[in-house]
Amino acid sequence: MPRLEIDLDKIYHNAHTLVDRLACRGISVTGVMKASLGSPEIARVLLSAGVNMIGDSRIENIETMRRAGVAAPMILIRSPMLSQVDRIVTHADLSLNTELDVISKLSSAAKAAGRKHGVVLMVELGDLREGIMPADLEDTVRQVLRLPNIALRGIGANLACHSGVSPDTRNMSELSALVDSIEAVFGLTLDIVSGGNSANLDWALGGADAGRINNLRLGESVLLGCEPLHRQPIDGLYTDAITLIAEVIESKVKPSRPWGEIAQTAFGEKPLVTDRGNISQAILAIGYQDVDPSGLQGPPGIEIIGASSDHLITDTGHCHLSVGAEIQFQLNYSALVRTMTSPFVTKVLKAPQSER
Repeated sequence: MPRLEIDLDKIYHNAHTLVDRLACRGISVTGVMKASLGSPEIARVLLSAGVNMIGDSRIENIETMRRAGVAAPMILIRSPMLSQVDRIVTHADLSLNTELDVISKLSSAAKAAGRKHGVVLMVELGDLREGIMPADLEDTVRQVLRLPNIALRGIGANLACHSGVSPDTRNMSELSALVDSIEAVFGLTLDIVSGGNSANLDWALGGADAGRINNLRLGESVLLGCEPLHRQPIDGLYTDAITLIAEVIESKVKPSRPWGEIAQTAFGEKPLVTDRGNISQAILAIGYQDVDPSGLQGPPGIEIIGASSDHLITDTGHCHLSVGAEIQFQLNYSALVRTMTSPFVTKVLKAPQSER
C-alpha cells in the first residue's frame, strides 16, 4: 500500500477493440509502454491483442522488456540521446528521429555493432514539440539515405502533446502529401507512416480518408479507455483497467480554514482557502512524490483538498473513515505515469482469465 491494481483482461479488451477498429481503416497499432514502465506482462497482453510493434520513450524500459524475453519489434519513440546510441542500436529495432547529428551517431554505432538500425523521421505539423520542418524534410532524407547501417523506414508526426493541436483532415493530409513527395523524389517506398498517438483516434475513426497513414502509437487510450483531446471515454472501452488504492493514516474532524500567517506551501503555492467550518478530514499515505493529485478522482463524497510530498488530504463529507481504510481512485494520464514510476507504489497485476 499504496498500490495500483492492473486488470490485464480489461487492457486486452481495450487494445483488441482498438486494433480491430483501426484495422478496418488500414491502420496498425504500436503499443506504447511508457505509462506502464515497460511492464513485460502488459507488453505481452498488447501483443496478444494484435499490436504489431512495442514502443517506449525510455531505452531502459525497452531493455527491461528485452531481458524478460518480450519478442516483438521495439521502437524508441523519443528522439535518441547521443549518450545512449550504443544501447539504442543494440536493443531497439527502430527510433523516431529529427536530428542528423543523432542519426549519424546511430549509423556509427550500428556499423560498429554489425547491425542495421531503422529510422522514422518525425515532421513538424504545428504542435511545436519534435519534428523536422516540412521544407527541410527532403534534404534531411537525402542525407539520411547516404548513411551506412541506417534504414529509412518511414515518416511520422506527433500532435496534441505540447500545444494541444488536434489531428484533423488538414494536417493528416499534409503528412500523406509529404510521404508521397518523398517517395516520388527518391524512388523509394516507406513502410511506416505514423500519424500520431491516442489523440488521433477521433480523426482515425471518424470516417475521414486515412490517406497514407498506416500506424498509430497508442498508450493512454489502451490503458485508460479515453481519448486525450477532451479526456472523454471511448465507447466500448474500460476506463477502470487501472485503479489506485491508498490507505488512510489519519482521520479527524478539523477546521477547514488554517490559522496563523499564511506563506507558501511546500510546493511554492499560496493557497486560497474557503471557510467551510469543521470538516471530516482524512489523510492518505500518498503524495506528490508518487502521484499527480489533480489527476485523481475519488469515490462519491470524498473530495481531495490538498497534498504534500507524502500526504493526500481529503474532505470525506458525512463519511468518517477509519484509520487503515482503503480508498480507491481513478487516474488520468498524468497521475498514472507518476504512480507507475514511483518505487513506493506497489503494482498488482490481475492475471488474465486464461491463466486463472
